[in-house]
Amino acid sequence: MTDTTTPDPTAANGLEVDVDLARALGAPDLVDRVLARAESRTGARVFGSAQALQDVTTTGDGSADGEQWDREERAALRRVAGLSTELEDVTEVEYRQLRLENVVLVGVYSQGSQLDAENSLRELAALAETAGAVVLDGVLQRRPHPDPATYVGRGKAAELKDIVAAVGADTVIADTELAPSQRRALEDVVKVKVIDRTTVILDIFSQHAKSREGKAQVELAQLEYLLPRLRGWGDSMSRQAGGQVGAGGAGMGSRGPGETKIELDRRRIRTRMAQLRRQIRDFAPAREAKRGERKRNTIPSVAIAGYTNAGKSSLLNRLTSAGVLVENALFATLDATVRRSETSDGRVYTLADTVGFVRNLPHQLVEAFRSTLEEVADADVILHVVDAHHPDPAGQIQTVRDVMGDVGARDIHEIVVFNKADLVDDDAKLVLRGLAPAAVFVSSRTGAGIDELRQVVEAALPLPDVELRALVPYERGDLISAIHEQGHLLERSHEEGGTLVHAHVSERLAAALEPFRVA
Repeated sequence: MTDTTTPDPTAANGLEVDVDLARALGAPDLVDRVLARAESRTGARVFGSAQALQDVTTTGDGSADGEQWDREERAALRRVAGLSTELEDVTEVEYRQLRLENVVLVGVYSQGSQLDAENSLRELAALAETAGAVVLDGVLQRRPHPDPATYVGRGKAAELKDIVAAVGADTVIADTELAPSQRRALEDVVKVKVIDRTTVILDIFSQHAKSREGKAQVELAQLEYLLPRLRGWGDSMSRQAGGQVGAGGAGMGSRGPGETKIELDRRRIRTRMAQLRRQIRDFAPAREAKRGERKRNTIPSVAIAGYTNAGKSSLLNRLTSAGVLVENALFATLDATVRRSETSDGRVYTLADTVGFVRNLPHQLVEAFRSTLEEVADADVILHVVDAHHPDPAGQIQTVRDVMGDVGARDIHEIVVFNKADLVDDDAKLVLRGLAPAAVFVSSRTGAGIDELRQVVEAALPLPDVELRALVPYERGDLISAIHEQGHLLERSHEEGGTLVHAHVSERLAAALEPFRVA
């Protein structure tokens, strides 16, 4: 059967016109075509939605997360998908908007790990969307080892070139960290820009870093990644002149081959990296002073760690009303946020939100953000937040524990918290319980399980070192107040000579209570 429909001569050109003007000119078929194209551009994804991101129907209205001014500011600067900057036909109304990068994903996996490879590729899709790209397609290849030349081999690279041309992509993202030679060889075949997973993560970090320390850490990680990947073109391979024509006319002893432009760039990058390392070290005293003050007052610290987009900031907002930025995106918050909280019996402790983790986290970021990860290493209790709705929660748990081991936090008391429990059924909870039998199920969006989590955290907080009984005179109410804030009060009674207390206190407070101590 043949198609007898008369082709629209303008449809093949993908024309876009102003809808109101088209209606005014009496062109209903043109209006329908424009609306249909807009819907297809904004609603369709060839590759599918990234599983690392939540569906819009489950993210909630954010009423528990405070004002979220940072989120509004970030959204206001986000580029608009599905619109074109080019004027496609001079006879139609010009309609210009910013265009996003269209990308194709590619990954290589060995035999027996296809499910892990698919999860990793979908996570890469979420990373690309967070960085501001539109994912058009994704392909996987099974082979024992990645090809040392083009990552996927010459034949598959040629097939990838055809896919890129068919979907109209302008960038290829590899689901690993490519060697410089692999990236150049693959670019020569597919004829579009090729980047790797590490580049995407660094780009997200550079977009989301806000504090001076965070920006310095991201820049240091970017320079460490860039240094071995510098390329020279044209004048970059030429050399500076030596002898008397050189800078300053140094004369004899200065003649020589000189320094190439690419060598000069490498030297400047190393100099900048040294400056950034000194700058990051200069931030340490203020952070250590705050942490030392908390230790002197024996204030326990609880660090919230976990996979990116697991809901760490949402949980902090639910526990402390901190108003920290919450967004359905990977690595939405990078800077450590510390907030004060109290137990039901009045003890003070701190909750610290930390940077999220991801599988194959670049080692440059782990090293650069080591000062931020110190909040995890120095904590008394770690709240390990896991996305209960994620297709691979076991992989999330293993990834986070590996990074925690790298920063020396493996021996700290850990409380596993399965967040987004409102999105899973009882059967799924039973499977998750097998991964962590003592875990707590909560929902930062609805508030379910938060009271149980508070009780578990209170029970896990360490008690002060010194246990004593003291008869505190009534005029020393300041000591009673200090016991409530810094210690753990076990028993209290009012006697004729003062308040008789039985409590666990710090050595510093025990010295102040020593004159009133009783047997």
